[in-house]
Amino acid sequence: MKGGILLLRSIAVISSSVATIISTMLPLFLYVSTPNIELISIFILLIFSAFLIHGVLTHALNDYTDHLSGTDTNSPAILSGGSRVIQTEVFSVESLGRFGKWLSILLVMILLVFLMLGYYRLAVLLFVGLWAAVAYSVPPLRFSYRPFIGEWLCTFPSVLFLGFAGAWLALGSPPEWALQNAVINALICIAWVMVHHIPDLDADKNAVPPKRTSVVWAAEKFGLAWSRLPALTYYFLAFTCTAWLIPERFWAGAGVTIVTAVSALFIFKMNVADPVQVSSYEKIMLMLAILNAVWLGIFI
Repeated sequence: MKGGILLLRSIAVISSSVATIISTMLPLFLYVSTPNIELISIFILLIFSAFLIHGVLTHALNDYTDHLSGTDTNSPAILSGGSRVIQTEVFSVESLGRFGKWLSILLVMILLVFLMLGYYRLAVLLFVGLWAAVAYSVPPLRFSYRPFIGEWLCTFPSVLFLGFAGAWLALGSPPEWALQNAVINALICIAWVMVHHIPDLDADKNAVPPKRTSVVWAAEKFGLAWSRLPALTYYFLAFTCTAWLIPERFWAGAGVTIVTAVSALFIFKMNVADPVQVSSYEKIMLMLAILNAVWLGIFI
């Protein structure tokens, strides 16, 4: 039980997956005439899936890989550095690896059942989540060990699809506001993940093989102070989406502007060499990400 709770890393799941689900489900409850029982069923399904695939599978595979490479062992382990279930001996390396493998196989079997029964939208959503979890951490792909690729081929599509999934399942096709919310929440998620990687910079560089996150790439290319560049870039991309919002959703755009500006201010202010300070600022950004998701859900 304790191991499962640690592995979930609930704050990360809530600040990304759960937040983006709420961002799309909230307008459906408030403004759309779909029966509440149907919306509640979709909401429960998506929340369960988020905790199963993001909270359990993704973290199990990532913890296993990052322990073998050595980066989690040398992490400051404040917010970053994995769930610590291996380091605290809640799970052995072998048992966590086996668990991740068999859970992946089970999910593939469920995916095939969805296809056979004609539940194509569920199959697509499950495929994207499964792809993101496996491709992010498992060799030979192991995209989290390559700059930019991990966030664009794994994190972004998984949060994007989860973001508009509620509207897609309930309405048949996601409206523009659902796509807008999903894109912005996914970009903000990637942005705070980049902050999350800053305290692990040295551990990632010294891993075997090296974990060359976008943060490591920026620090190696331009210097330590530039390790904040990837996070700032993704917050800026989220801000540019206000041009898409403001013509019809002024207050939604205003909220995104404030959240991205405040987050950027904290990034400029932080001492990237101080993992305690970086992690404390990251907590603020997590809360801002949740606030942004709810704000977008209210003002559609």
